[in-house]
Formats: sequence, structure tokens, C-alpha cells
Amino acid sequence: MEDRCVTERLQAGLERLGVAADGVTLDRLARYHALLTEWNARIDLTAVLEPEEMVDRHYLDSAAPLALGLIPQGARVIDVGTGAGLPGIPLCILRPDLRVTLLDAQRKRVTFLQAAIEALDLPAQAVHMRAEDAARDEARREAYDVAVSRAVAATPTLLELTLPFVRVGGRAIAWKGPGLQAELEQARRAAHLLGGALEGVLDAPVPGRDWQHVLLVCAKRQKTARQYPRRAGLPGKNPLG
Repeated sequence: MEDRCVTERLQAGLERLGVAADGVTLDRLARYHALLTEWNARIDLTAVLEPEEMVDRHYLDSAAPLALGLIPQGARVIDVGTGAGLPGIPLCILRPDLRVTLLDAQRKRVTFLQAAIEALDLPAQAVHMRAEDAARDEARREAYDVAVSRAVAATPTLLELTLPFVRVGGRAIAWKGPGLQAELEQARRAAHLLGGALEGVLDAPVPGRDWQHVLLVCAKRQKTARQYPRRAGLPGKNPLG
């Protein structure tokens, strides 16, 4: 019964967002939900436990960049601080043309991500590294069309942890709540230091919910200076800007 309710809510929500999803896609999202629920009982991947809220807060919210047309066809995407695979796994399921890297610093989360990728046969890879270290890997630095993050952190911190992955001409996308306005000026300065420019703040409503949620979109204008990101921990302790 729960599986059917999850699928029906996913289908209705995605239709309202204008995001295409056939039966195979909906089934894969429902299987991801089942995996997340099963593993969460063991390794605490999410504090959101009620199925309807998981659909809205996790899966539909993750689809916001697709509803807004922010991710181009065939893009190479990195999800920084992905946690349980959010938004990266829903993006990968909804858009199998994307090549998605799921980056997280906690081994137990990456173990879950690897299991989910295998079980759902996703075109994705899970990487166990801190963002500060991964962004200094020449194979990953400025190698992605889009970097996304739903991680909870100050906006300048998120920009320092995402923009170094993005190629010139690409963009970083961060999910933010109602406190964003107070961070915008510092975020603009941080973006400039990192070779970016704030492109917009877009409403990202979830159907049937009154959550105040937006996407901060930052365009990559020029290469990021080699000193960024700073060593592990500094972006959070001492945000740029």
C-alpha cells in the first residue's frame, strides 16, 4: 500500500512541476524510496520518516532544477555533500542522460549510495572524499557542467565547495531557505573571488506545500584561482566574502 501511495504522490507532484516521468521512472523512484527507508533504519540517512513528506521534501524538491530548465541535456553533474543521494539520485533517475557524481565525506553514506546505484542500475558513481580535497583532483576540478548541493551550510561556504568543480560556462545550484537574503551580499563577493557571478534566485515551490525554498544559481565566468577551495574545514569556519 505504501509503495502505491508513494508512486501516486510522485506522479501527481511531478506532473504539477512539469517534469516528465513514465512508469519505469516512477517505479525506479519508488524503489529508491524503499531502499532509503530500509537503510535508514540502520545508518540514519534522513530524519524525515513519513512517506508523504519524504516524497515532497526529498524527491520532488530534488526535481526543482529540472522544472526550471537549469540542467542541459547530457550534462556532467556533481552533487556535493549528497548525503542519502539528494538531489543527485532523483536527478539521475528523472534524467538518465545525465552523468552524475555523488560526493560525500562519510563512508557509511557512500556505502549506501553504491548499493543504490547498483540496485537501480544508475549512470552514476559515488565518491568518498571531502569536497575540499576532491576539487583539487585534476580529474574533477572544473570538469562538470553543473554542481548541485542541498547541504546545510552558509551560502559562501557552499559556493567555495561547488564552484571549483564547475567548468567555465557552467553553473552551481544551491537549495536555500528563507535566510538567504541576509547572505546575498557576502555570497556575491564570494562568487566573484571564485570566478563566478550570481545568476539568480529562483522560487522552487513543492506542490501542496508552503515551504519557503529557493534555488540560488551561480554562473561560472572564469577559472577558479588555485588557492580555492581552502584546506578542509576552513570554508565552513571562515566563509569567503
